Amino acid sequence: MGPVIAITCGEPAGIGPEISLRAAWALRGEVDCALIGDAAYLASLAPQIDPAIALMALPIQALRDGGIPAVAGRLPVIDCPVDDPVVPGKPDARNAKAVLQTLDAAIDGIRRGRLAAMVTAPLQKSTINDAGISFSGHTEYLAQKTGTPQVVMMLAGGTPLLRVALATTHLPLKDVPAAITFDGLSTTLDIIDSDLRAKFGIAAPRILVTGLNPHAGEGGYLGREEIDVIAPAIEAARQRGILATGPWPADTLFQQKYLADADCVLAMYHDQGLPVLKHASFGRGVNITLGLPLIRTSVDHGTALDLASQGLGRADVGSMIEAIRLAANMARASARMNTA
Repeated sequence: MGPVIAITCGEPAGIGPEISLRAAWALRGEVDCALIGDAAYLASLAPQIDPAIALMALPIQALRDGGIPAVAGRLPVIDCPVDDPVVPGKPDARNAKAVLQTLDAAIDGIRRGRLAAMVTAPLQKSTINDAGISFSGHTEYLAQKTGTPQVVMMLAGGTPLLRVALATTHLPLKDVPAAITFDGLSTTLDIIDSDLRAKFGIAAPRILVTGLNPHAGEGGYLGREEIDVIAPAIEAARQRGILATGPWPADTLFQQKYLADADCVLAMYHDQGLPVLKHASFGRGVNITLGLPLIRTSVDHGTALDLASQGLGRADVGSMIEAIRLAANMARASARMNTA
């Protein structure tokens, strides 16, 4: 049996349970998956997706005791029962604790060596907050639970493969310049370099760093962040042995003649790097959280409550399939690095 990849099914009322089931079933024989969610609800969906789907419900205790047994033709489901019946398209705050329990179970399973990585289906942040639980997202929750001081968001997708990491994420544009600091960029470059080595098996990662301003500041005439912060952080990283270059103008950097010599682009803010990535790969893109002491990938879309309310079969499963494949490849690369 290969590395077991956990799939947390996300918001029960969204498309998460459906795409989790469909992707895990489609990849049977290629990737060993374990779903984590409400076993009874998943069992009700399975015959509507494919009458051949066979599930094997297991208690959370299985992750602490003997692990996940391999039974040919059956998908294991670690059961995290919801409190109220699921109504597609209508999130219920009373089920929020069960949703968070899926994340806790995946973290615990990885820590115990029962699971190799986790893939997260989208959840509804507002519903968890409606339950009286302060929650700002998967990434922040996983960082807090693992004691990780800083993480880096990276998306990957397209052909040829493009990886784009972000120096800042969900900030108003007016707040971005102040959020770009020497220390912050230095830590971000360290995390990218370390994880590309340890989790992707890239021996000497090459990182292209964008500027913040148009034309990368044009020598200071369009802004000094490149001169005062970004370039010094890149030079310091190079002194530490990191193969980072820049700052490059973002409007011309995303061309294959430049990307061919890179393993990752570090963009300064969300809408600088991600429009290019999503244009190249939407529906097949994968979100990766770097810096965690575990492997976590996710889809590049949300809960799609409107689609869920219309019944099964309307959701695109492509991003989930790619997220699972990438998590499995990362787990294998990490295992090779640890035994080298």
